[in-house]
Amino acid sequence: MEQVQDLRQKLVVVTGGSDGVGFALAGRLAQAGAEVVLPVRNPVKGAAAAERLRSQVPGARIRLETLDLASLESVAGFATTMNGEGRPIDILVNNAGVMAPPVRHTTSDGFELQFGTNVIGHFALTGRLLPLLRAGHARVTTLTSSAARQGRIDYDDLQGLGKYGPVRAYGQSKLGNLIFALELDRRSNLAGWGIVSNAAHPGTTLTNLYASGPNLGRAKPSPHDAIMRRLAGWGLLAQTVDRGVLPVLYAATSPEAHGGRLYGPDGLGQFTGAPTELKVYPSAQRPGDQERLWQVLEDLSGTTSGEWQRGDPIR
Repeated sequence: MEQVQDLRQKLVVVTGGSDGVGFALAGRLAQAGAEVVLPVRNPVKGAAAAERLRSQVPGARIRLETLDLASLESVAGFATTMNGEGRPIDILVNNAGVMAPPVRHTTSDGFELQFGTNVIGHFALTGRLLPLLRAGHARVTTLTSSAARQGRIDYDDLQGLGKYGPVRAYGQSKLGNLIFALELDRRSNLAGWGIVSNAAHPGTTLTNLYASGPNLGRAKPSPHDAIMRRLAGWGLLAQTVDRGVLPVLYAATSPEAHGGRLYGPDGLGQFTGAPTELKVYPSAQRPGDQERLWQVLEDLSGTTSGEWQRGDPIR
């Protein structure tokens, strides 16, 4: 499962590729010959990541673009650039994310930060790139989390205005990612888009996610990062990035990884382990949730069903 097919002549887009799982994934894809587009929010951090990738993978074809998933205007700008070039996209990995800020933050469009970035941002991005994804018969892999198992979509308070809970909001966003991935595959099959969509999660993998999100709005550092590093050092319930990237790599590249499926680690509690197909969580199979959430995301992101159906560039 760790072998990657030859990806020469392939164009790949990986969000959140400047560190963590996204960075490791970009490196593996570049090593397999793909041209990798890294749309990043921080150009300085992105440039440093690109240089590291080129030093680790001689001859790597890495390209930086600007994208802030917490801004629908930024998503539109990136998509306009890509659509203007007209080159089909072979693989899109919706990897970037925010996890559990202790206090409620919002995107530039006024959405709760986790739902707005993790779910709405990636929904809008995928929709706006749809013509290129259809042209490339692309595989779209969207990252979820085992936190989606306990997640619930609160349609009455999606933005956490009534009562914000950091972990609850994170679980909702990751469940949203999973439901979106499944529904995208269903719609692709029905409409003949030629897109294969699945979901993956890296288990409990030691990345900057455990420091950046939990420290937003805090005067003192969150203990999350220190706890995770200790567990990973002991080899308990946490793994390093080079292991955590494998389920995502498998879902995004293996001919044996199919659409409408969920992939993750095979170990106890899905914390660590080798990549495997997992049972889709019951939380993502509630009757009516997939179509309902899709409609909500269309409304919030400013897309329309007609544009998705035709594959027109979404304005």
